Amino acid sequence: MARPNKNVEDNIVNSIIGEGSEFTGEFKINGLLRIDGKFRGTIETDGKVLIGQSGMAVTDIKARLVVVGGFVKGNIFATERVIFLSSGEINGNIITPSIIMEDGVKFEGNCTINKSQNKQQI
Repeated sequence: MARPNKNVEDNIVNSIIGEGSEFTGEFKINGLLRIDGKFRGTIETDGKVLIGQSGMAVTDIKARLVVVGGFVKGNIFATERVIFLSSGEINGNIITPSIIMEDGVKFEGNCTINKSQNKQQI
């Protein structure tokens, strides 16, 4: 998939699960998914997944970029990067070529930094 202007595309929210909302199912989208409510299921995108500070997700995530400021129980497979904000909490495994963790993150699981990974492997 051609990515003519990745930075602009990263800021366009395609789907949102707002605070106070609950969703169960399977998300397959292009672009950005933001979760501020509760989500249970699977997520697959070639874009970005953002779990907001009030967000809670029981999920396996396959994405290019994942940012966690809330709670995630499940595995994260990112082709570019995973970013954990200081308010983030994860209980699961991570496979990514790059990770950033702010001070204060709660993490229980395993992390594999795989610099040679590409989209076809996940």
